[in-house]
Amino acid sequence: MDKPILKDSMRLFEQLGQIKSRSMFGGFGIFADETMFALVVNDKLHVRADSKLTRQFKALGLEPYVYKKRGFPVVTKYFALTDDWSADSNRTLTVAKEALNAAKEEKKIQSKAKPNRLKDLPNLRLATERMLKKAGIDDVESLEEVGAVKAYQAIQSSHSAEVSVELLWALEGAIKGTHWSVIPQTRRQELLNKLSS
Repeated sequence: MDKPILKDSMRLFEQLGQIKSRSMFGGFGIFADETMFALVVNDKLHVRADSKLTRQFKALGLEPYVYKKRGFPVVTKYFALTDDWSADSNRTLTVAKEALNAAKEEKKIQSKAKPNRLKDLPNLRLATERMLKKAGIDDVESLEEVGAVKAYQAIQSSHSAEVSVELLWALEGAIKGTHWSVIPQTRRQELLNKLSS
C-alpha cells in the first residue's frame, strides 16, 4: 500500500528525532523518539494539538479526526492540515515541532501523575488487577519493581486458564505508561527472550 503522504511527512520530520510510524486509529501514527505527534489517515496529515494549538486550529477552521470505537465516535487530539498548509513544508515543520514539544510535555506530566490502582494504569482493567493481586502483586509500585516478565510469569503460575502473550505487552505498557501497541518490536523480542530464558 503506497502512502506518499506518510513517506513525505516522515522525510520532512527526520530533523525532529528518530522517526517511526505505526498503525494507529485506522491510520499511521508518526513518532519522534517514541512520542507520537502526528497521524496520517484518509490521505491527510493530522497534527496533535494541545489546548493552545487546538484554539489556533479551530480558528483556522481545521477539524479534529474522529474515528469509531465499538460504534461510538471518538474525537482525537489530531487535526487534519489542509492541502495548502501541507504544501508549505516550513509551516508544517514549525507546527509539528510545537506539537511534538507539547506531546513530550504531556507525557512527562502523565508519568509523574501515576495512578495508585493497578486498574488505572494504561492497558489494565479490573480483571487484570484481580489477576495481579491473585499473583501477589498488589499495587503499582510492586508491578514496577518486579517488571513485566516476572509479573506475567506470576500470573501464569497462579491462573488456571492459559494467559495470552498480549498480556505481557499490556503489562510492559502499563509500567511504561503507554498503550501496548506502541511497544517496539525489538523490546517485545527482548521480553520474549527473558520469558524463555
